Amino acid sequence: MKFINHGAGGGPNVLKVSEGATLAAPAAGELTIRVAVAGVNRPDCLQRSGQYPPPVGASPILGLECAGEVVALGAGVSQWRVGDLVCALCNGGAYAQRVNVPATQCLPIPNGLSMVEAASLPENWFTVFHNVAERGALKSGETILIHGGTSGIGLAAIQLSRMMGAKVIVTVGSDEKGQFVEKLSATAINYRKEDFVARIAALTQGKGVDVILDMVAGDYIDRNIQSLAIEGRLVQIAFLQSSKATVNFRDVMMKRLTISGSTLRPRTVEFKAHIARELVAKVWPKFASGELKCVIDREFDWTDAAAAHALMESSAHIGKIMLRVA
Repeated sequence: MKFINHGAGGGPNVLKVSEGATLAAPAAGELTIRVAVAGVNRPDCLQRSGQYPPPVGASPILGLECAGEVVALGAGVSQWRVGDLVCALCNGGAYAQRVNVPATQCLPIPNGLSMVEAASLPENWFTVFHNVAERGALKSGETILIHGGTSGIGLAAIQLSRMMGAKVIVTVGSDEKGQFVEKLSATAINYRKEDFVARIAALTQGKGVDVILDMVAGDYIDRNIQSLAIEGRLVQIAFLQSSKATVNFRDVMMKRLTISGSTLRPRTVEFKAHIARELVAKVWPKFASGELKCVIDREFDWTDAAAAHALMESSAHIGKIMLRVA
């Protein structure tokens, strides 16, 4: 089986297509997907560079999401058939010709979507649905601040929040990105030009926002606390800056704030199955109807995986970066 090899790790240039052993047959409860397209995500870059080792038992091959054709079924799998087209949240291994995935982490391709579009959905939408709708408990009429507004996560969070009836504010790194999110009915703050804490205070008449979805951390943590309203919720999902910060907990106490965080990859198959059911019931029909959109920045052949990772690390993209697998 061919796969994208990151060897001992390093910069994007370590990535190359290699040939390895044949993929093992799917275990009980799993199925095998012939991969057509894989999504590129920030954790892939971290794993490649040695900063994010895969959990015990997970594939050492990069790749957390894909779309393709079911080609084999493990024992006990009854909800899928060989020949079905699916997209899937993978426990690693999507940067390959084939990957084994728990059957409950596979989802149908929404009507009208291409393989590329379908492969762009799982990692971001599993993450965003859990952290915005469940951990953040966002409600209609509330206001959410989303950092990294034009990343795959950010664009999914904007659309989910708008679908839920919330007001959306996002931080972006350029006026071009700001114009893009404003077309999605979000208010943009260019963090390179203005202090988001002061801007949030002005936009909310000093009240603050109800929920913050943050992937930056570092000094953003205390600034997020300053920007939250009474009973506000801060949900941390990544650390583009430091995971450590100096925080004034007086504000946490006085405003009765809730601070939480989560990572998706080490969660149980049962937990991911729960999110998959929620997405199929509540979100997937909105893609089929056109209410929700896939935003693809660029597609690469998997022989150009190094260029795809370099683009991801530049943060110059708007939306998803995808790999077409041979």
